[in-house]
Amino acid sequence: MDNNKVEVPHQSNQPEKDKSKFNWVSERSSCSLPKVFQALRAQVEEDVKTRNGLRPKNSPYEFSVEEAGSDFSVVFASGDVRKSVTFSLAEHGILVRGDKGEQMFEVRLTFTDDGQCQLIVNEKHLESWQVRRMALEELLFVGH
Repeated sequence: MDNNKVEVPHQSNQPEKDKSKFNWVSERSSCSLPKVFQALRAQVEEDVKTRNGLRPKNSPYEFSVEEAGSDFSVVFASGDVRKSVTFSLAEHGILVRGDKGEQMFEVRLTFTDDGQCQLIVNEKHLESWQVRRMALEELLFVGH
């Protein structure tokens, strides 16, 4: 899985001359909030696995992904200290909330005229890894 792009199951690399065969219906279907949310979750799980692998031996802390209904959270745990970032699928976007439930940002989607599914945060078009970094960088790296 390419961690820089939203995983689009039917994405085709058709040559420029063959654009008439571009299956926009399948591509647009792949650019739905539930499908992008699931792809984002899989990518976050890989990020957590990678980060745990980078911890020093005998680290007093660890990271995990926890499910709560349709939401999922990335959790930092060290002794009695727990911090988390939660991802929630909402009607018009993917909400990212901090430890106290405060909204950090919302991810919206757009399907471009070039047939690309793009993530939008604060009016900026971002790659999946950039959204994950915005959500998780402080939790995964500050002070650890």
